[in-house]
Amino acid sequence: MVAMSNTPDDAPEPVNGDGVDNALQQVEHQLSIFWRRARSLSHQLSRQVHPDMEPAAYGLLSIIRKEGPLRLTELASCIGVGKPSVSRQIAFLESIGMVYKEADPQDGRAQSIRLTAKGEEKMHQVQDARRQVFRERLGEWPLEEIQTLAEYMERLNTAYGEGIGKDQA
Repeated sequence: MVAMSNTPDDAPEPVNGDGVDNALQQVEHQLSIFWRRARSLSHQLSRQVHPDMEPAAYGLLSIIRKEGPLRLTELASCIGVGKPSVSRQIAFLESIGMVYKEADPQDGRAQSIRLTAKGEEKMHQVQDARRQVFRERLGEWPLEEIQTLAEYMERLNTAYGEGIGKDQA
């Protein structure tokens, strides 16, 4: 009779064991790299709008551009931060002429925040440049793979977004 042992080479892949842990470590590692690069890109994009702009302010401009006029509380909810943080960024964006506040038509006591024509034009330029970077980096990929990546990223964003708010940036 020959004794048999399960070595790492011939062991079946565990459903909830080392194989999953190793895969999750790889996901964590790749996401860490991606997040560092995304933060760097956010800094670059925000500086293209204005040399003193923080990436958080750029994110707010992106949300306002996509969603249209929003109240301060709605903006804070979108990104999952407090109203004072958003208020400070909006004050900066107003000071450089990117946004303005107007009376909210649904509640005269509240204000909606909109992009100015300058803000809209600058965001159009920067977001076109960002899309060009994606085109350069991913343009050689087959369309099906780009679509699959988008689907997986949506799933990941949904998983991470639960309970945070509806980040639209």
